[in-house]
Amino acid sequence: MNHIVKTGETLTQISRDYRVPLQTIIRANPSINPNVIYPGQPIVIPGFPSPDTLPYQIDISVNNRTLKLLRNGTLQKQYPIAVGRMVSETPVGNFIIINKAPNPGGPYGTMWMSLSKQGYGIHGTNDPGSIGKAVSKGCIRMYNRDVEELSRTIPIGTPVYIHQ
Repeated sequence: MNHIVKTGETLTQISRDYRVPLQTIIRANPSINPNVIYPGQPIVIPGFPSPDTLPYQIDISVNNRTLKLLRNGTLQKQYPIAVGRMVSETPVGNFIIINKAPNPGGPYGTMWMSLSKQGYGIHGTNDPGSIGKAVSKGCIRMYNRDVEELSRTIPIGTPVYIHQ
């Protein structure tokens, strides 16, 4: 899988975001200078499938508070979500699902799926009344039954596009 470097990113931060050791990323990219990366540069992230080999994509609209599951570009299902509040906005950009953790406990409900941005994920909730609102600390919050269904459907590596 390739990550395209964004302005201000470092290899150390990219390694944290994908939970892949820095040395593993450096070994997978022998032609790059780890001290000099630039916006637009592709970095190979080992251990994840290429997104174009996967049938599913997730499209999240922060403003509409919706998560759309697409299969080969065709809408399969749309879910209501909660998003980050003004002081802790949901990050916009292109990410992937890097892992899944059932029953994380507390406010995360019955399922947690990490995004390739450290500290952010798609998860359930112990407060179903919050769905449809801008109340989270930046994560995408779903009804437990919805996040469980989504988790059963999509593989690790599924692309996630978050936009306003």
